[in-house]
Amino acid sequence: MHYIKTLHKKSSNYIARIGSLLAVMLLLAVPSITSAQGAPPPENPQDGAIGMQGSIPAPPPSQAATITVPANGASFGATPITVSGLCPNDDYLIKLFRNNIFSGSVQCEDGSYSLETDLFIGENELVARVFDALDQAGPDSNVVIVQFEDDSPGVVDRPSLSSNFARRGANPGSTLSWPISLTGGQGPYAISADWGDGSSPDLFTRDNPGTFDIEHIYDRPGVYNIVIKATDANGNTAFLQLSGVANGPLSQTDVSGPDAGLDASSGQIRILWQPAAILVPFIISTFWLGKKYELKRLRDKIERGERPF
Repeated sequence: MHYIKTLHKKSSNYIARIGSLLAVMLLLAVPSITSAQGAPPPENPQDGAIGMQGSIPAPPPSQAATITVPANGASFGATPITVSGLCPNDDYLIKLFRNNIFSGSVQCEDGSYSLETDLFIGENELVARVFDALDQAGPDSNVVIVQFEDDSPGVVDRPSLSSNFARRGANPGSTLSWPISLTGGQGPYAISADWGDGSSPDLFTRDNPGTFDIEHIYDRPGVYNIVIKATDANGNTAFLQLSGVANGPLSQTDVSGPDAGLDASSGQIRILWQPAAILVPFIISTFWLGKKYELKRLRDKIERGERPF
């Protein structure tokens, strides 16, 4: 009878251990279910809520960008030309100036930048400046002077594009509107706006120079290179590159898959339940086999007349 009670006590201990392990597995699985099925956070602003917005003061950039291409003293007979170089911080926006007039912008990426720019006839003094998120300017880059000689016959006045905004943004699904100024050349003008997201460029015409708006809707968050071209009646073309921003966090789906630990769409950390579901049957079967083996050993000792404990 003592042996039977002892065996019963050991069996109860095995059952208690299995129950504890099952409870742990369930605790691991519950957060993932809650994260996946829980209600999304309410959209802001909410009724009766007060919204506040501000910026934290920070020093302006202290390190300048550099212009490595083109070389100082280079001469060109066609536009656009490519200007590229190094930049100190991927959060910075690079603005290019020719003869101290804004000529295009691009986001610093992996410590470098590259953009296309138009040129004035004659001498062009190129300077790149870095700007932080507060639009604070850093030091000027090295100055590169290039020459542009237009060999087209009868060219007196070339078209030119400019904008008061080097970078502009909107939420995905919302309309991004950008004012562009067109001067010089001879109408009518053919306008092309490539928004840098793989969509077909917007094409339209204008009879006269002046300010007009281009509009686009981005589907996904990101930073995009926008290239605007204007060709006048004489075939002369003006170029302007800008930096468009679709607000929001970048999707992590392509990096780690939709079931990764970080859910980019909700911002919640999810604990995966699949490993727990696989381990539970394995743990139960392991304890069951261990229990069966120990009971067999106890029976063998009893049959041999030995003390089992």
